[in-house]
Amino acid sequence: MQAELDRQFMQQALVQAKLAAIAGEVPVGAVLVREGKVISTGFNKPIMNSDPSAHAEMMAIRAAAQDESNYRLPGTTLYVTLEPCTMCAGAMLHARVERVVFGATDPKTGAAGSVLNVFSEKQINHQTQVEGGIMGDECSQVLRDFFKERR
Repeated sequence: MQAELDRQFMQQALVQAKLAAIAGEVPVGAVLVREGKVISTGFNKPIMNSDPSAHAEMMAIRAAAQDESNYRLPGTTLYVTLEPCTMCAGAMLHARVERVVFGATDPKTGAAGSVLNVFSEKQINHQTQVEGGIMGDECSQVLRDFFKERR
């Protein structure tokens, strides 16, 4: 059951990633879910917003926090097509995101196990569950296609 839900929400994150590609941004998408319902979405917008922090995860977290008038987002799962970077992992911890599910690994900046694992640090006062590789091939393909067009 959980695996089916993970795939369903990752599909929605892929839709967001494709919106990023259409906008000329690196195609990464995110969907934030609570109790089986999408509460916010986001896609990469650093170029569009002239903001290096405008990653897909940050956009989804910001939108939910604004909607809920609360910087804490307990009981949520964040689905993202690419392994979070250190900045995004830190924001997830501060927001008290309960679970992070990502698709493709990021061997250059991944902070959920590829380069380092921010989530595994036991000294941090909040622990977030992490699961990677959900629809990893599909998520990687979107990135490959995007960069192939630009070369």
